[in-house]
Amino acid sequence: MIAYVGQIERQTLENTYFRQVLFTGEHSQLVVMCLRPGEDIGDEVHAHVDQFFRIEEGEAKFVFNEKEEHVVRDGDAVVVPAGTYHNVINTSKTRALKLYTVYSPPNHPDKTVHKTKAEAEAAEALEHR
Repeated sequence: MIAYVGQIERQTLENTYFRQVLFTGEHSQLVVMCLRPGEDIGDEVHAHVDQFFRIEEGEAKFVFNEKEEHVVRDGDAVVVPAGTYHNVINTSKTRALKLYTVYSPPNHPDKTVHKTKAEAEAAEALEHR
């Protein structure tokens, strides 16, 4: 695929997978995500990757460097600079959190699909062996 062209809001809202890469370019990557009620991505850091998040549905708490917290909702955006520890937590007990994220540069293998967080963690453990 040369470029991504699509209805990102619809694709994000319809996505039920923890992580699905929609497009990977040389300098960026587009990924849709769905976090189940109470689920989080886990505290992580990307040494050389900036990350943009857009919340399409639900409410989340972003935690930066295990100290700074921000609650975000539908329509909000968050940019996490490279080198910043961050976690995204779905604060709802009943609703999924639907979001998309742009990594710059790409962070996952092209066409990655992780249906669940457990599947994502297992794949990442293999990558870091």
